[in-house]
Amino acid sequence: MSNFSRQIRFSSSIIRCLQYRISRSFTTIEGHRPTIVHKQGLDILHDPWFNKGTAFSMTERDRLELRGLLPPNVMSNEQQIDRFMADLKRLEVNARDGPSDTNSLAKWRILNRLHDRNETMYYKVLIAKIEEYAPIVYTPTVGLVCQKYGGLFRRPRGMYFSAADRGEMMSMVYNWPAEQVDMIVVTDGSRILGLGDLGVQGIGIAIGKLDLYVAAAGINPQRVLPIMIDVGTNNEALLKDPLYLGLQQHRLDGEEYLAVIDEFMEAVFTRWPHVIVQFEDFQSKWAFKLLQRYRNSYRMFNDDVQGTAGVAIAGLLGAVRAQGKPMIDFPKQKIVVAGAGSAGIGVLNAARKTMARMLGNNELAYESAGSQFWVVDANGLITEERENVDDDAKPFARKTKEMGRQGLKEGASLAEVVREVKPDVLLGLSAVGGLFSKEVLEALKGSTSTRPAIFAMSNPTTNAECTPEEAFSIVGENVVFASGSPFADVDLGNGHIGHCNQGNNMYLFPGIGLGTLLSGSRIVSDGMLQAAAECLAGYMTEEEVLKGIIYPSISSIRDITKQVAAAVISEAIEEDLAEGYREMDARELRKLNKDEIISYVEDNMWSPEYPTLIYKKD
Repeated sequence: MSNFSRQIRFSSSIIRCLQYRISRSFTTIEGHRPTIVHKQGLDILHDPWFNKGTAFSMTERDRLELRGLLPPNVMSNEQQIDRFMADLKRLEVNARDGPSDTNSLAKWRILNRLHDRNETMYYKVLIAKIEEYAPIVYTPTVGLVCQKYGGLFRRPRGMYFSAADRGEMMSMVYNWPAEQVDMIVVTDGSRILGLGDLGVQGIGIAIGKLDLYVAAAGINPQRVLPIMIDVGTNNEALLKDPLYLGLQQHRLDGEEYLAVIDEFMEAVFTRWPHVIVQFEDFQSKWAFKLLQRYRNSYRMFNDDVQGTAGVAIAGLLGAVRAQGKPMIDFPKQKIVVAGAGSAGIGVLNAARKTMARMLGNNELAYESAGSQFWVVDANGLITEERENVDDDAKPFARKTKEMGRQGLKEGASLAEVVREVKPDVLLGLSAVGGLFSKEVLEALKGSTSTRPAIFAMSNPTTNAECTPEEAFSIVGENVVFASGSPFADVDLGNGHIGHCNQGNNMYLFPGIGLGTLLSGSRIVSDGMLQAAAECLAGYMTEEEVLKGIIYPSISSIRDITKQVAAAVISEAIEEDLAEGYREMDARELRKLNKDEIISYVEDNMWSPEYPTLIYKKD
C-alpha cells in the first residue's frame, strides 16, 4: 500500500468518527425492565441497589409494604437531585474532619454516603453534575481518598484478594453475589497516581474508575467489580501503622508475585469468561510485563500504559491541528518527553506507532519516527551511553553520533535538551511537580513551532509539571496547554483566554471498555486502541482547535464515550475480532452500518432510572 493511500486510510478513520456524531433520542434497554425483588419493607430501604428513597410511588409503597415507612410526599427525580444538592452545600463544611480535611474530601464523604443508601440516585447526581463531581470521585480527589482510605472505610465495596489467599481464589470469586460481571478494575496499590505505594488503600482508585464506567459508559453498576490484590506494601509508614487494613509485610516479588496474579486472572475468567479486566496503577516494573503476559489470552488492558497513551496521542494530534496543519504532519513534530515510567513509555510507543503508520508502516518509517523523540528521566537525557537503561526505554535512547551535532550529551538536563532541540511539544509524564521550571519554560520560547504545546500530564494536581499560569505567562499566549488534572482557564487580558485542556483518561477508557464489551472482541487490540485515540482527536471542531481547545468538555462525556465505543466496535469488526454480545451475534454485528452501530451502543448504555419493582417470595 502506498504512503498516500495509508494517509487517506488514517484520515478516513477520523472522518468516520466525525460521521458518528449524529443526533438521536437517548434510550436504553437496561432501564425499562421490571425488576423482581425478594424483599420488602425496611430491607428494601436498606438495599442501595433497589432503594428509591422518597421516589417510591404509592402503588409501589403498597406492593412492597413501605407505606408509613417514608414521608408521604412522592418526589420526582429532579426534586431528589435538588434536595441532595441543597444538603451537600449545607453539609460541605460541617462534614470536614478538622482543618486538614479539604472541602473536596468532604464532598466525597457526602457522595459516598449517598452511594451507600441509594445507588441509582448517586449515579443520577454524578451524571447530572459530571463536570463538578468527576474531580471528586476521580482525580485529583481520589488520590487524597486513597491516602486516607483506612479512616474513610465504612462499608465494604469490591473484593480483596491477598497473598494469604493463595490456593483459595477460585472459590473466593463465588463470594461475589453478581452472576454476571462485565467490568473489573484491579490494582495492587503499588503506584497510585503519583503518590507511590499505598498498599490496600489503593482500592479507592478502582472504585473511582468504575464510577466513571457507570456514569460515562453506561455499564450497569450491578455488573462492575473493583478489586484490590494485596501482595504487601513497601510503604514503611503503613507497615508500622497499627490501624492499616492490609497485609503488613513487604511486597512479594518475582515468581511469587506472578503466581498470585496468575491465580487471580484464572479465577475471575473462570467464573466470568466474558469479563473485561482493566489494570490500574501497577508500578512500572510490572505494568508492561503483566500487559504482555495476559493481553493475547484475556480481555484486558492497562489504562496507565494504553489509556494514557491514547489520550496523549489524541492531544498531540489536536496540537498539530491547533497549529493549522493537517494531522498527517504529526511525524514532523519534535517531542521532548520528561519521564520514562510506564505512562511515559506507553505514550512513546503509541506515538511512534502512530507516526510510523502515517509514514508507511514499514521498518524505515518506524526508525524515522523514533528519531522525533528526546527522553529525559531523573538522570537526564537517555542516550546509548547510558548504563543499565531500562529495556522498555532503550529503543528511545539517542544515538551518540548525533548528540555531538545537537550539542547534547548523555545525562543532559531537561532545560539543556529543550534549549538545543527547540521542540514543538514538551510532554511531562514524570510525576514530579514543578519539573517544568522557569528555566525550562524560558528555553521553550526558542521553539521552532509557531504554536508550541505543553503537556503537564502528571497526577494529582500537586504533581503537575507546571501550572497553566506559568506556561502562558512565561512561554506566551499562543501556547497550547494540557494537563492531567483539572485547572481553570487563564484570563490573559484583552478578552483573551488561555484554555486549559485536561488530558483525562476518562475520555477513552470508558469507551474502550464499552466498545470491547459490545463487540465481544476476544482481546483489546492495538488497532482498537488506535481507533479510540483517532476518534477523540477528531471530536473537536476546526474552530475549537484553532482557539487552543484540543479536548472536549467533560460535560459531553456520555456522547464522547458513545463515539469512542462505536469506533472501537468498528475496528474490532474490521480486524475480525468481534464475536457479538447477547442477542447481537457476530454475523448480525457485521451487517450494521455506522448509524446502526451508534444506535446499538446507545441502546446498551445503562441509564440511572428507577425500575419498576415487583415483589416475589423466595
